[in-house]
Amino acid sequence: MELFTVSLHSASHEAIDRLHRYLSEEFVDLHSGDLPDAAGFTRPAYEGMQITCVASMPRFQLQTDGPPLYRKSAVAFARYILSELEPMLLKAIIRKQFHYEESSEIEALSRYCHNILYGSAVAAPQEEDNAAEMRHSDMERRMGKVADEIEQFLSGNTRLHLDGFVSFRLAPYWQELKDVVAYAVDEYVMDKQYQEFISLLKYFVRMQEVKLPIVHVLHKGGSEFVLYDQEFQLLDTVPADRIVAEMLESEMNMEDMIVSTLITVSPQQIVIHTRQPELPVMRTLETIFEQRVRLCCSCSQCGHHFDESGKAIPAADTTPGKRIRNVIP
Repeated sequence: MELFTVSLHSASHEAIDRLHRYLSEEFVDLHSGDLPDAAGFTRPAYEGMQITCVASMPRFQLQTDGPPLYRKSAVAFARYILSELEPMLLKAIIRKQFHYEESSEIEALSRYCHNILYGSAVAAPQEEDNAAEMRHSDMERRMGKVADEIEQFLSGNTRLHLDGFVSFRLAPYWQELKDVVAYAVDEYVMDKQYQEFISLLKYFVRMQEVKLPIVHVLHKGGSEFVLYDQEFQLLDTVPADRIVAEMLESEMNMEDMIVSTLITVSPQQIVIHTRQPELPVMRTLETIFEQRVRLCCSCSQCGHHFDESGKAIPAADTTPGKRIRNVIP
């Protein structure tokens, strides 16, 4: 007896094979119970791009065996939608709802969306576990909502046109994707503006004449910095260049003072003494001042200034495989 047939008119042979695999995997637990052969799926019919769910009567009882079968099928269809169709749906929203046409921008925004939904491959290790758990929980929630809609439909219909169902019957799911794209667009625009701003600051740095041979920057923690000259004498506060100051005031936050001061004094070399070389502000300074910046974690001045208790501070971590960029020994 045919219970229902699903069709995927816009899919490839490989895609319908993957859907068949999802269905088979979901049915493993169902077949391990009392109905090992009572229901199953035909091999994909490539001519019509269809898969049919069939049941053997009278062993299969629709009233009792139907609900778990429909649920398992709905979960498999939801897995297929999120893994196979979702990237295309996001790109369609990017083009049609947000009017991006350049392929490079569409691909970039798609990556932003993927990172929001599934995380980045280069996420910080200390954040990875919690972030991955939250994203997995969110994916399960979205998959569950899609499965609920499909399960309800299957219980009263024998034909499921998956493309049409996704297009016209999953309004809450579409709204979530639109919200993701909207957030991704905001992030993309801000990052693009920030990169343009950083490029302008780099231009100012290159155009400035060198005024000091070296400046030592003592990072006392957070966004607190103190500047010293080549003799390690405290530098007086230098009024920031008016144009640079105005730019920083409008664009940057915590590190604006140190950036504006360094651009104004224009040293040939910048040595940053810090116990936190991994902070984003360090990467920002390296990006703006490029080869002029070197990070120091273990010189005598570091030991003198970072030892608030008067005890010796251990040398920087030299564990094999752990690197600190441009560190002065």
